[in-house]
Amino acid sequence: MPGRNLVNSENVLSAQMILPQDVSDALLVGRVWSKDAGGPCPVLLKNDRLLDLSSLSPTLSGLLEIEDLTTRLEDTSRFADLGAIDAFLNGAVGELLAPVDLQAVKAAGVTFADSMLERVIEEQAKGDPLRAQEIRGRLAPVLGDNLKGLVAGSEKAAEVKKLLQELGLWSQYLEVGIGPDAEIFTKAQPMSSVGCGALVGIHPKSDWNNPEPEVVLAVTSTGRIVGATLGNDVNLRDFEGRSALLLSKAKDNNASCSIGPFIRLFDAGFSIEDVKTAEIALTVEGADGFTMTGVSPLAAISRTPEDLVSQLLNDNHQYPDGAVLFLGTMFAPVKDRRGAGLGFTHEIGDRVEISTPRLGRLINWVEHSNRCPQWTFGIAALMKNLAQRALL
Repeated sequence: MPGRNLVNSENVLSAQMILPQDVSDALLVGRVWSKDAGGPCPVLLKNDRLLDLSSLSPTLSGLLEIEDLTTRLEDTSRFADLGAIDAFLNGAVGELLAPVDLQAVKAAGVTFADSMLERVIEEQAKGDPLRAQEIRGRLAPVLGDNLKGLVAGSEKAAEVKKLLQELGLWSQYLEVGIGPDAEIFTKAQPMSSVGCGALVGIHPKSDWNNPEPEVVLAVTSTGRIVGATLGNDVNLRDFEGRSALLLSKAKDNNASCSIGPFIRLFDAGFSIEDVKTAEIALTVEGADGFTMTGVSPLAAISRTPEDLVSQLLNDNHQYPDGAVLFLGTMFAPVKDRRGAGLGFTHEIGDRVEISTPRLGRLINWVEHSNRCPQWTFGIAALMKNLAQRALL
């Protein structure tokens, strides 16, 4: 078993804690490591039971490529019952994995006005949280008023760009935030994401970092958006603030990408329009008694999800195994934690909860990336495991 979830008496989750409010109407697929099956299985949640979908496809990426998937899932009688979801959450029969496997894990950056402002502040502060508050007070009145309600790539955006350039306030972050071309970067490698209930990692050399609560879209190799889930794009503000060329070190570390708990497939009762009106809530609770909450409404996004997907996958760039795409967040935490003017940063042991009623709750605990269980089960190990189980 990969063993990337830390199951103990203090952090055991239950189905009631993580599933959508309208779970009985939701079509939820995901992945588990099953002790009985001897490996990872794509699953369907049905009446608190997890059904093995390996007969349809041994990988979740392949499953999502099935064009009539929602119809194929109507008759569940032929799918083996792997056990109750709670038995996977408490480790009795396996563990809940991130609901992705071979897909590229991509993210869109600077897609909300508020996060644009904070990225410019990071750039100006050069990774120093002590300078951030002063810079925030100076830039917020100018940038905030100009960026509110701005549609990226529009004529109005071009006018604002010219104004900010004249004021000497233009930034590489504003270029991708309101310009015609979105920032699309690689968040993590295929198979490296952790799931609900796992530890999430921050680099031990980082003193200024934060969670990023986001909606994650499931996209097929042809560009169809087939579902959505939740994600934590764990971010090191000090690393990226020192140089944008450190983005990969700021974003892609062991256990720094969390996705889950399940992908909710689009059907007659849930569509991309529901995603566009979702409000993503964040709660951070520390062992030191610190609590922080926030909300990121998708309605405030500067680019539509469809536009972001079209900039991800097109004639110039393909993903044969599909992709998942983080849509970005407007929530940039600034609540002081270690002292006045220092803003927010994680402490080890923080409980991070990202939620929205129709996608459920993604819950993780914070640890240094070098102390999280190492990622050892990659694509080669998956292929070997599936071959041994006669699924290839």
